[in-house]
Amino acid sequence: MKHLKALNKYLWKYKTRLSIGIVFVFLSNYFNVLSPQVTGFVIDFVQKSLNLAGYHPGATPPNYDILVRKFIDAVEHSKFTVGGIVALCGITILILALLRGLFLFLMRQSIIVMSRLIEFDQKNEIYKHYQKLDAAFFKTHNTGDLMNRIAEDVSRVRYFTGPAIMYLANLVAVISLSVFYMMKRNEELTLYVLAPLPLLAVTIYFVNNIINKKSERIQALLSDITTNAQESYSGIRVIKSFVQERAMLGFFKKNSEEYRKNAIGLAKVEAIYFPSITLLIGLSTLLTIMIGGLYYIYGNRNIGIDAIVEFVMYINMLSFPVSAIGLTASMIQRAAASQKRLNEFLLTEPAIHNPPEPAIVQLQGNISFVNVNFTYPHTGIQALKNFNLEIKKGEKIAIVGRTGSGKSTIAHLLLRMYNATTGEIKLDGTDIRNIDLKILREQISYVPQDVFLFSDTVENNILFGMEKGQRDIVEKAARQASVEKEIHSFSRQYETMIGERGVTLSGGQKQRISIARALIKDPNLVIFDDCLSAVDVKTEQEIIGSLYEFLRSKTAIIITHRIFSLFNFDKIVVLDDGEIVEEGTHAELMEANGYYAGLYNRQQEQEDEVSG
Repeated sequence: MKHLKALNKYLWKYKTRLSIGIVFVFLSNYFNVLSPQVTGFVIDFVQKSLNLAGYHPGATPPNYDILVRKFIDAVEHSKFTVGGIVALCGITILILALLRGLFLFLMRQSIIVMSRLIEFDQKNEIYKHYQKLDAAFFKTHNTGDLMNRIAEDVSRVRYFTGPAIMYLANLVAVISLSVFYMMKRNEELTLYVLAPLPLLAVTIYFVNNIINKKSERIQALLSDITTNAQESYSGIRVIKSFVQERAMLGFFKKNSEEYRKNAIGLAKVEAIYFPSITLLIGLSTLLTIMIGGLYYIYGNRNIGIDAIVEFVMYINMLSFPVSAIGLTASMIQRAAASQKRLNEFLLTEPAIHNPPEPAIVQLQGNISFVNVNFTYPHTGIQALKNFNLEIKKGEKIAIVGRTGSGKSTIAHLLLRMYNATTGEIKLDGTDIRNIDLKILREQISYVPQDVFLFSDTVENNILFGMEKGQRDIVEKAARQASVEKEIHSFSRQYETMIGERGVTLSGGQKQRISIARALIKDPNLVIFDDCLSAVDVKTEQEIIGSLYEFLRSKTAIIITHRIFSLFNFDKIVVLDDGEIVEEGTHAELMEANGYYAGLYNRQQEQEDEVSG
């Protein structure tokens, strides 16, 4: 239950709806408990009026509710016949039922609608928090689990904020009102009737612990299934290419079987639980009839047939709320298990966050790395070692190195996807950790190595993060990225839907649309992370020609494992194992005849072999 304290802020936010809903719960049950009293009166009235055999008037009149007493006074002073009074009582019971139904409707409109509003708020809170979390978090948590928590777990919690609260309030109202009027009618018979309830409470306590443990296990297994399915759908082409459909089905069946066993185990516990509660309620009914009947036969305790009927009706009223104790307890336990899983993420603080007083800086493009070291937190791999680099406004820098040398890490640090482990990174003289995150990222255009396109139109993918309806700048960016011709060849051109992750496009087309997305921002600092690996040499030359003009007054960092001999870089930085091994212009590095020269010569030989 302690995990559900996180929901208090939502309940407080919707306290008006909750309070009104609870009032409606009380009113619906108040009109419900008046029916047994009207029924008891009409039975006693008929027995007395017809002078039926065995009838003994009570020593004292029943202590009914004030509304019922007023109704009885009005009926007894009326000129209706016995049949008319019976009919009038029947109509009164019907009106009470209609009033109860009306307030039940209003109760659901208040509490269940409140739970939907809380569900809406909670999903938004979780989604917002997900987006605040740093890149390291998403590398250590799979997508399926994230999806399951925001969908299935939030739905489980909604059953607490809606049905569980409603049933619990209903239970308290029914038991309170019923026991109150039963005690007013006959205290001794009430104690006998309620004798099985302590046993019921003990049963609920022990079984709930079992339900809670099983619920936590089931939710974890459901996350595994969701992850399995999500990865299978996303990687279906790889699965088919390697003919692994049977193997993946085996993994899914294994996870499903484990989930099935645990779900059936929980269902078995509940299957024993709910009938047991019904049995205890049945015992209360039997005790009412047996003990009340003996009192009536022996003519003591002021018990008549009317009192026995009233008690039986009260017990029947208690049957659903009391039997719902198990259902409500199960909902609460499952919600607690789900909220615990949600809290694990909601209480996770992002490693990257805005400083207390963030600086608003208009980036010009001056960059300084001072003794920067960086180790990835999730693997412990040191990606950069004593990295020092000065980049002046408007310079074009190439960062070259083999795979795993630390090139992409530089881009991640400049975007503050991670913080440097030690050392400083300054942009225009301001420590990057002091700059407002939103302002920082808005002023940097980044083309990642792993291109991601959304299941949307070509235009919306290029305009991502920009205002819609700017076709002219979209076309200009597409032209600069050398993808305009391909777009015009599509069936609907810029309105063409490109499918999930750009599945309908070639690798080169995806890369160039990603480049167009970066160019459209027109920033002062641009980072290209190995973004031309999927294009041919001719297209590469076209893009470089367009980029050269676009980047004329901008600071550009081009990360690559290939060498662009046609691009006049101000400086080329060669990385190996996280350290700078060479630095200079193309001519200087070729003259040094070191690592860079060897890499360039090998590339030229490979291109000659391809062209030959």
